[in-house]
Amino acid sequence: MAGFGEVLSAIGEFGRFQKLTLFALCVPNIIVSFHFASVYFTQSDPERRCNTDWILRVEPNLTAEEQLNLTVPRGADGAPSRCRMYAPVDRDIQSIRRYGLNETAPCTDGWVYARTLYVATIVTDDQANLLQVAQTVLMAGILFGCLLFGPFAESFGRKRATQIPVVLMFIFSGASGLSPNFYLYLASQFLVGIGYGGYRLNAVILATEWIGVSRRSWGSCVIQLCGALGQCVLAGTIYFIRNWRLAQLVTAALHAVIAIYIWCILESARWLLGRGKTGEAKRLITKVATINNCIIPEGFLEKIDGNEKERKEGAMALIRSPILRKNFLALGFAWFSLNLTYFGLSLNVANFGMSVFLTQLIFGLSEVPASHPQHPGCWRFWAGKIFCGSFPSSLCSVQDHAVAVTILVTAGRIFLNWAGSVCSVYVQELFPTSFRQTAAGLGSIASRIGGLMSPPVNMLATYHPSIPTILFGSLSIISGSLGFLLPETRRKELPESIHEAENG
Repeated sequence: MAGFGEVLSAIGEFGRFQKLTLFALCVPNIIVSFHFASVYFTQSDPERRCNTDWILRVEPNLTAEEQLNLTVPRGADGAPSRCRMYAPVDRDIQSIRRYGLNETAPCTDGWVYARTLYVATIVTDDQANLLQVAQTVLMAGILFGCLLFGPFAESFGRKRATQIPVVLMFIFSGASGLSPNFYLYLASQFLVGIGYGGYRLNAVILATEWIGVSRRSWGSCVIQLCGALGQCVLAGTIYFIRNWRLAQLVTAALHAVIAIYIWCILESARWLLGRGKTGEAKRLITKVATINNCIIPEGFLEKIDGNEKERKEGAMALIRSPILRKNFLALGFAWFSLNLTYFGLSLNVANFGMSVFLTQLIFGLSEVPASHPQHPGCWRFWAGKIFCGSFPSSLCSVQDHAVAVTILVTAGRIFLNWAGSVCSVYVQELFPTSFRQTAAGLGSIASRIGGLMSPPVNMLATYHPSIPTILFGSLSIISGSLGFLLPETRRKELPESIHEAENG
């Protein structure tokens, strides 16, 4: 019986077909970064005061300064109150000027915002202080997408589990931009997150399962590289489009193009063989050989057979096998800690003291070298993981120095992205085809739990600014230490069976 590594050697490990597939699956990662536009580029608590236009009905010719002085109380620091106003009264303007107003009340007619970086944001369009809610809901959707589309891909195929998320992102990006209120916006963002999580998880697997061992790392690293380019494009897009609704609609339009061509992607022949669909797998293998201008040796297809027994074992082997269980727990915890730290830094892009657009551009450029498509090896990954943990922990001592903070955060993100690239490759190399997608899905769930927890962890800074950075650094160091329990997998063929996975 021919293994799939032999199949790829016969039809081309990284020929025209693999390059086209990789390109088709990578390009959307430039665009999916745009889904963070309304939660990254938003002033969460802009300067504001109560709307007191009631007094203009008494005297329409008041200047803005007079209106502010007459209708808004001052705090102990002399600044106008952000959430209190003087209650409207039925008196003439001369009486109000002479005797003033004494009774205060909460804002009853909304707020008036100071000049902001953006024409419109989810905060100024609706309710203040809800940015963390929007961030958490999007992260929850990404988590649910991983939870849903991991098992879905195992049962219904990598192809469908990649196509459906693109359609979800297309539909609900547009719905987000057209949402009449904050609650429908949250619901749409949750569904966008489901699509985002499902696509990022399955695109890597689908691309990698068609690539031979010599170029396997390209599957995850090039996709990550396009994500880095997307971060750069995102900074420029929001610089010129400072209205969150328009940004969402532009994102939906771009996803419409992807939603058309994504249906031409071929299914993973590895998955088909694992499901016992040998005939369909052989048909695709023949098609790929034709695209790559390769000639399949006579009688070679007859040596290919499915692995029905291995399929029936399912993900239970992950629980039964001590070796696979140890590998998964170490890798899952690493994924959790790096995403917690990554999004903890990313969601604070507006709070590092420099221009938010410049900082985002630097962030994107910093991810490019970390996504270089060469497998860096196990020891490099974990050394980088431990190193990156020290950077966030350093922020406490330099929070008032914008340039220093940005340099440290950028350096930390380089190592975090380096770790993320290798995690994506590693999870495929440690587990057999029969439940590779399930293992990747569970690992991605662990990572998304980290992302989901990042906004609440950042909120702990209200108690002491050191708390989030200490947590970020400590978890990174612990997960880096656990990495020494994992085997080296460089230049080894993807395992097709549990036995091969256990014996590496």
